[in-house]
Amino acid sequence: MTEIDSTPPQGTHEKYERLIARAKEAPSARTIIVHPCDETSLRGAIAAAEADLIIPTFVGPAHKIDAVAKAHGLDISAYEILDVPHSDAAAARAVELIREAKGELLMKGSLHTDELMRAVTSSTTGLRTERRISHVFVMDVPTYPETLFVTDAAINIAPDLDAKRDIVQNAIDLFVQVGLGTPRVAILSAVETVTSKIPSTIDAAALCKMAERGQITGGLLEGPLAFDNAIDREAAKIKGIASPVAGHAQILVVPNLEAGNMLAKNLTFLARADAAGIVLGARVPIILTSRADSLRTRLASCAVAVLLAAARLRAAAVKHG
Repeated sequence: MTEIDSTPPQGTHEKYERLIARAKEAPSARTIIVHPCDETSLRGAIAAAEADLIIPTFVGPAHKIDAVAKAHGLDISAYEILDVPHSDAAAARAVELIREAKGELLMKGSLHTDELMRAVTSSTTGLRTERRISHVFVMDVPTYPETLFVTDAAINIAPDLDAKRDIVQNAIDLFVQVGLGTPRVAILSAVETVTSKIPSTIDAAALCKMAERGQITGGLLEGPLAFDNAIDREAAKIKGIASPVAGHAQILVVPNLEAGNMLAKNLTFLARADAAGIVLGARVPIILTSRADSLRTRLASCAVAVLLAAARLRAAAVKHG
């Protein structure tokens, strides 16, 4: 039986390394780490601090954080710890700190995403803005030349057209503000023609028209596109799709969470991609990591958030003269 070579292709992480290097040139961001009570979340935050990406404040049960640090030989003596009794309290206190302008970024620790997002999306004490909150996977796919954004695969289950407009705009703003230029945005469906039988094709066409009318700005939109038409030039050529987006998209906008989740995990497990995660549309960027994330992926998530925070600070400075 022939053994399958599981070695990732050469250059797997080069896109992430560029993002991390660029983020190291930006000011370190004050980051609230929510309930870092396992090794991976605590080690990732410490690594980001040691790389001069973030200045962390740990919020959670102090005895648990200390016990994890001691068990895994992690030195946390240089970092502030705010003691709260449990994960719900950690999420609430972390959001409160952001509202008090004591942090520029929020980072998920070992609590469930739902726990954190409940505190973030609270109508009275949360971090909502006028923009819909959405998630972006920033993916380093070894077999694809571009840094690939996939949205939304974690927050919005079945977004309507208005929600998709914000999802698209959030992703474009992120792409531009982290210094990647003007993005090519593919609105995905199962086919590349508009049909009433597949509602996502109608949404895709509407989003492209919204971009034409200035309701979505900053990116080049095309859709509906099937996945192959979006990322493979030959597939787009065969289908007769002439577009600056088709064949080399940089942002993939999925029709719903299920499609996005499957796409991101297919790329992760079959194409050996890394998937950094960030939540947009709140008062501050939220670094949303998974327990399965590698250290490099956690650093990349921090790097993207730091670049976004720095861009917002520059914009605020220009606005206020």
